[in-house]
Amino acid sequence: MKFPQEERIYRLRCVDDGRWSFPGLDFRWRLLLSRVEPTSQAKYVAFQTLYDPKRMPNQSTGVLDWPYVEGLRLDEAMHPLTILATGLYGETLPPQDGAPIRLVVPWKYGYKSISQL
Repeated sequence: MKFPQEERIYRLRCVDDGRWSFPGLDFRWRLLLSRVEPTSQAKYVAFQTLYDPKRMPNQSTGVLDWPYVEGLRLDEAMHPLTILATGLYGETLPPQDGAPIRLVVPWKYGYKSISQL
């Protein structure tokens, strides 16, 4: 399943240090969501991170319950600014920035932009 890639720069909000920019390569989440055709009863979309303590040792610390799960209302998920990032600075998205794919929701705080999907 291919979707047209777009290059954009978003300003994101973060709870600890204000704002940061995300110059990324991405595609619009609603294109994927419209392909799977949610039922009329659907109200939310759930996202879950990768759970791999061998590659991500901090997942074994017990600080958080893993895998991390975040959600959006369906209308938020269908918003044109909700994107799935696949690259950063013209390159493939690196692991430290959420590879292989990262949800980006620019109008919400950073923790909503769940990574390692």
